[in-house]
Amino acid sequence: MSAAKIRRGSAAKRPKPRTAARSRRRKGSRIDALLRQLPVSLATLQRIATFAVIGVLVVVAIVAANLTGVSAKAHEELTNAVALAGFEVRRVEVVGVDRVDQMKIYDIALNQQNRSMAAVDLDAVRSELMRYGWIADARVSRRLPDTLVVDIVERKPSAVWQSNSKLALIDKDGVLLERVTPGTIPDLPLVVGPNANRQTKALDNLLEETPALRPLLTGATWVGNRRWDLRFQTGEVLMLPEGVAESTEALKDFARMEGVDRLLGRGIIRFDMRDPEKMVLLPGRSRKPADSAAQDAES
Repeated sequence: MSAAKIRRGSAAKRPKPRTAARSRRRKGSRIDALLRQLPVSLATLQRIATFAVIGVLVVVAIVAANLTGVSAKAHEELTNAVALAGFEVRRVEVVGVDRVDQMKIYDIALNQQNRSMAAVDLDAVRSELMRYGWIADARVSRRLPDTLVVDIVERKPSAVWQSNSKLALIDKDGVLLERVTPGTIPDLPLVVGPNANRQTKALDNLLEETPALRPLLTGATWVGNRRWDLRFQTGEVLMLPEGVAESTEALKDFARMEGVDRLLGRGIIRFDMRDPEKMVLLPGRSRKPADSAAQDAES
């Protein structure tokens, strides 16, 4: 019976498990596989990440530059550093413009002492834009790295205002949009008289009570700063009384009579309803609207 030999001393070294290394390699290979599946290259991803980091820094710089505790010198150095990093206004993108002169918008947006994106005063740009009648609202924003976006909401012309022999487009609130000439008047109602533009909303509310008459009108004269004369396509003039309630009731009465008896186009020159108790008719040959002299005031 042979005896087994037993070796004494240090035990033989066993190789270390490679589980962790293999796991890291597997994770790395999975990440590499995912990166290869992306529609952009790794270099592009790195540029995007760099741009994102710089963008965050620029936003921080903009906030810091507008803090009241930052000195003027520090503010200037900070905004200059942002501009040198490539974040400087070079483009203006205008949205929503139809009638407004875009060159005016460009001039206002680019009229900056310092075109650094951190130095542009967006509120000041918007305030300057709001001075123009056509602009009802404006939103100004930054698009990094070098673009100001100006989103414009324009007013819509609703009437032509004639006062002191001058013509102008106005919107529903009576805001003057631009001057026009007799040869360029659009197909819009004509409101005549001093301060008539300030009464257009009230006139619109009045006509809402009689929708059947609205298409028959060519214009209205604000008389004596207190009441309306309405002019129809067939040449007649309807003289309404003073006061919102009184004029509304008189116009409703006239609409009912027109619907039953067809008053328009029958040779009446003027319907005088200034007295709520009666209507006075001035018969005669009906004139065309072009032959009717618009009155700016009444004694």
